[in-house]
Amino acid sequence: MNAKQLFLTTAACLLTIGPVHAQRIKGSDTVLPIAQQTAEAYMDSVPQARVTVTGGGTGVGISALLDGTTDIAMASRAIKFSEKMKTKAAGEDLQEVIIAYDALAVVVHPSNPVSRLTREQLEAIFRGKITNWKDVGGDDRKIVVYSRETSSGTYEFFKESVLKNKNYMAGSLSMPATGAIIQSVSQTKGAIGYVGLAYISPRIKTIAVSYGNGLYAQPNLKNAIDKSYPIVRPLYYYYNGKNKQAVDGLLQFMLSAEGQEIIKKSGYIPVK
Repeated sequence: MNAKQLFLTTAACLLTIGPVHAQRIKGSDTVLPIAQQTAEAYMDSVPQARVTVTGGGTGVGISALLDGTTDIAMASRAIKFSEKMKTKAAGEDLQEVIIAYDALAVVVHPSNPVSRLTREQLEAIFRGKITNWKDVGGDDRKIVVYSRETSSGTYEFFKESVLKNKNYMAGSLSMPATGAIIQSVSQTKGAIGYVGLAYISPRIKTIAVSYGNGLYAQPNLKNAIDKSYPIVRPLYYYYNGKNKQAVDGLLQFMLSAEGQEIIKKSGYIPVK
């Protein structure tokens, strides 16, 4: 039985046993687009299903899961040790599922002549050690650093992968969502920021990145899949194991051939 047949079997069982409980998904803005699209496709397949999807950031989603105000937390980073301890103390059985992978694109204003940067240069820029574009081959212009807020899994992953867990510069401008970073970078000639691959648009310019091997790769689906682009991370759904039966159909659909095709078409990297 393939993944789609398994989903259809599950859906048939749900139709047989009666109404499907409403499901709430909350968390990462990175995961938000594919969560919405797969939820809509799932509800088309299972008419009784009711799924609501809202963003707010990974930390917000996991907090909502721990206090029982969401059924699934979307996350663009792995759960923290402190969050695991809260779960354990509450006697909850938190389950983790990787539903896709995503590449983080470093973006600048379209007029910026800089087209590539090393990880070390990015670290120096986001830590405030390099403050003018002329120091990395650009114009004599002040660098304006945009970042996500601290509750964002994207903020955490960029800090881990690019900054090697060193702190961001004190003067970086924290944005509440990916859309705010895109808007700010597109309107500020000296700007630099980072967004998920699916959010790339003509309003911003992507930067090719090298992680020390002398090879620079652009952030795109092909390079992310073959791992030539280095800033790639897993995306997660977390749920309470005690609630497994209620969320299982939705999870199976996300991991089915149909669900993974939606993910790929949306600019994310499927797990299968």
